[in-house]
Amino acid sequence: MTLYRPDHFAIDDRAAIAHLVHDYPFATLMTPATPEPFVSHLPLLLVPEGGPHGTLIGHFARANPHWLHVDNVESRAIFHGPHAYVSPSWYGQPERMVPTWNYATVHMHGALEIITDAAETRGVLDALVQRFEGGRDAPWTLRMPERQRDAMVAAIVAFRIDVTRLEGKFKLSQNRAPADRARVAAALKKEGYAEATATAEWMERYANAGTHDDPDR
Repeated sequence: MTLYRPDHFAIDDRAAIAHLVHDYPFATLMTPATPEPFVSHLPLLLVPEGGPHGTLIGHFARANPHWLHVDNVESRAIFHGPHAYVSPSWYGQPERMVPTWNYATVHMHGALEIITDAAETRGVLDALVQRFEGGRDAPWTLRMPERQRDAMVAAIVAFRIDVTRLEGKFKLSQNRAPADRARVAAALKKEGYAEATATAEWMERYANAGTHDDPDR
């Protein structure tokens, strides 16, 4: 499967892709299988070492059967960035427009490798805790008794994905005139919810100048 990416929405900038993965780390992980693929929703961290495009690390609950069938199987992690509805009324000629949706997404591909070493599994867990607790005023740390800690580590299955292929798609009104993009961003900021505000901010940061007539949605 290949992500549909018209040229004006395709993003290959590694910094922009890393920005999305960092700010929106809760991913959809898909691995082909028969009779249907395995799908899990879980946080993933991108570290620069490893594959051509870095390495994703994360873990399953051991009770999740996903991990039992996927070692060294090509998988896809989908990261969903900001997204919001765009009204035709926000354009300069609304009668010629249709409703659409602006969004940013990144797909990362690579073989999923199960980590069996307990110390390395603990390292993945520590990295996740540090990522999501490190910026807090009083960060939680893993300080439970050793037996309880080991039991918790045994209840998860860590993995890595060396990323061999990236697909970034930022659909942020690049196919519209600069004035229309500015109207859309301003209108999104007035919508009053965080996702719309974030979409406007990503438009201002990443939407390229130029116009197209492609009505892709």
